[in-house]
Amino acid sequence: MITLRNITLRRGVKVVLQNASVVLQPGEKVGLIGRNGAGKSSLFALLTNRLQADNGDVEIPPRWRVGEVAQNMPETEDGATDFVLQGDTPLMAAHAALAAAEASGDGHAIADAHLMLDEAGGFDARSRAQALLLGLGFRNEQLDAPVNSFSGGWRMRLQLARALMCPAELLLLDEPTNHLDLDALVWLESWLKRFDGLMVVISHDREFLDAITRVTVHLDECTLTRYGGNYSAFEEMRAERMSLQQAAYSKQQDRIAHLQRFIDRFKAKASKARQAQSRVKALARMEKLAPVLTASDFEFEFREPASLPNPMLTLDGLVCGYGSTAIVQGVSRSVLAGQRIGILGANGQGKSTLVKTIAHSLAPLSGQMTEGKGLVIGYFAQQELDVLQLDDGPLMHMVRLARDVGPAAREQELRDFLGRFRFTGDMVTQAVGSLSGGEKARLVLAMLVWQRPNLLLLDEPTNHLDLTTREALSIALNEFEGTVMLVSHDRALLRETCDEFWLVSRGGVEPFDGDLDDYQRWLLDVSRAAARGTEPPPVPKAVVAAPATVAVAATPKPAAKAASGDRRDDRKQSAQARQAVANRTRPLRNELAQIDARLEKLGAERAALEARLAAGTMSGADIAEAGRQLNHAAAEVAMLEERWLDLQTRIEAIQTEG
Repeated sequence: MITLRNITLRRGVKVVLQNASVVLQPGEKVGLIGRNGAGKSSLFALLTNRLQADNGDVEIPPRWRVGEVAQNMPETEDGATDFVLQGDTPLMAAHAALAAAEASGDGHAIADAHLMLDEAGGFDARSRAQALLLGLGFRNEQLDAPVNSFSGGWRMRLQLARALMCPAELLLLDEPTNHLDLDALVWLESWLKRFDGLMVVISHDREFLDAITRVTVHLDECTLTRYGGNYSAFEEMRAERMSLQQAAYSKQQDRIAHLQRFIDRFKAKASKARQAQSRVKALARMEKLAPVLTASDFEFEFREPASLPNPMLTLDGLVCGYGSTAIVQGVSRSVLAGQRIGILGANGQGKSTLVKTIAHSLAPLSGQMTEGKGLVIGYFAQQELDVLQLDDGPLMHMVRLARDVGPAAREQELRDFLGRFRFTGDMVTQAVGSLSGGEKARLVLAMLVWQRPNLLLLDEPTNHLDLTTREALSIALNEFEGTVMLVSHDRALLRETCDEFWLVSRGGVEPFDGDLDDYQRWLLDVSRAAARGTEPPPVPKAVVAAPATVAVAATPKPAAKAASGDRRDDRKQSAQARQAVANRTRPLRNELAQIDARLEKLGAERAALEARLAAGTMSGADIAEAGRQLNHAAAEVAMLEERWLDLQTRIEAIQTEG
C-alpha cells in the first residue's frame, strides 16, 4: 500500500501540502479531486519521485511498477502500435534480453529470454496494443501510421494507450478524458473497471468519477482527506462533515463567550477570584476549533440577449469540410430560439467542422445558411485557449474586445467585469501565458459573456474547467434565454443543459431520439455489429405521437398535402410548444428541487433529534433545546409543503395551457 505521513510539500513559495497524511490500499480506485491549482499534479509528481517532500514520509512498495500518461507531446516516426508497445516495460526488457542473447550466441540466455517474453505476453502483445488503439477511437488504417502524423489531441490518446499498456501495480491518470469523445470515454470506463491494480485519477468529469472510483481523496487547504465512496458520495459526506464541524464550532464559541462573561464579571471580586481564575485556565486549555472556511463558489451568468430571432438559423443542404474534402453533407435543419441542442458523434465524424461552419470559422462548401435578423453568435472553440495573446493580460484582451467587437466600455467597467470571473488586482495585467488552464478558460468565458450572444456554439468548453466552474457553467447555460448548441464529452453537462440531440455520423446529421443512456446503448450495439461484421443498427428516430419526446424542428417549408410534410410541421410545432412550456416552468421546477432538498434535510434533522430524545440520555436543558428545534423544523416543513403544492399547481396549469 501507499502511505503518506505528515507530508509537507512546497512548489517555490507556495505550500501545496502541510502535514498531510493518507493511506491508499492495493486494488483501490481513487479519485483525486480539488480546485484548479490546489496541487493535484504536484502530488502525482511526489508519487513518481519527480518531486521530494520537504518534510514527512512517503512509503511506496519498491517493486511496484507505475503507469502514467506522459504530458510531453511525442515526436517520433515510430508507428502508432510500436509506440504503444514501448509502454510495456517488461516486454521491452524481454526483447532487449533476447536481442543481447542472440548477439552473443548464448543458447541458455536465448532460452531464458524466450521464457521472459512468454511471461510478458509477447505473443499477443501487438493485438492487445491495437485493441487499446481501436477502443480509443483510432481506425484500422491508422494503427501503423507514424506518431508524427497525428494531431496533438490524438498524440495524447497515444500517450494514454501507452500508459494503459504498462502492466502496472499503480496507475496514475491526470485528466484522461480531456481528448476523448463519448465513444472512447465509454470504452475507457469499461477498461478501467477491469484494471486490478491501484488507480489514482485526477478528473473534473463527475459521471466518469462516479462510474470508476470507489474512494475519493480531497486536496483542499493543503490537506488530504479520504472519503469512502465515489464523487457523489463524497459530496454528501463532506456536506455532512462541514455541517457537524460548523455546529461544533458554534457550540464552542457559545461556551467561550459564557466563560469570558464570567471572567469579566467576577475577576475583580475577591470571593469569586478563584472561580474566575479556573475559568481562565479552562479557556487556555481549550483546543480552539476553526470555523468552516471554504473557497467561495464561482458563479456567473450570460447577459440577456438584445433579441431572439426565430428561427435563429436555417440550414438547407449545407456541406461542410476543408478545401475540396466534404466532411458533413446535406445538412437541412432549423435552429429555433430557446433550443438546447447537444451534438453527438465520434471524433473525426465532423462535429467541430459543423460548428466551425455555423460560426463562420469555415466557409461552407455548398448549400445555404440563413441567419435570423439580429443573430449574435458566441463561439467557444476547442483551441480557443491557444489563440489568446500569451504576452497580454486579461484586461488588454477585454479592451481589444470592447473596441473591436463591442459593446464599448471604460477601463474601470472592464476591470469590474473581470472581477466577476475572479480576475482581481494584479491578475488583470498578468500575462495570459502564465495563467493556469482553468484561468484561461474563465477568461474565454468572460469574453464570450461580454459579447451578449443569443446563439452559443460551445465546442468542448469544459476541458480545462474544474468541477466548481463546470457547475457554474451548467447553471449559467440553464438560465441563458438564447439558444445553445453544445459539443462535449461531459455527460453531466449534456444531461443538465440539453433537451435534444443531433447525431453527426456517416457524413450526415440526423436527430437522435433518446437520452445519453440510449446513446451509450446504441454505441454498444454498433460495436457489437462491427465485431460480427454485420450492418450497424439504425439511429433511433423521433416518434411524433410521443409527447415526452423532444424532436428536432425541421426546416420550414410551404404546407404540402404529403404526410411527410405534415409530420415535419407537427414536429416543429410540438418542439416550439414544448420549448415554450419548458422555459416558463424552468424557474418553478428549480425552486421545487430546492424545496425537495430542504425537506429531505429537515426530515433527517428531525429523525436525529427524535432518536436522541428517545434514547433518554439528554439533560433537561438539552431536551428543551431539542423541543424548540423540533417546533421550528415542523413550522418550516409546513411552510415548505404549502409552497411545494402551490408551485406544483402552477406548473400543471402551465403544462395544461401549453
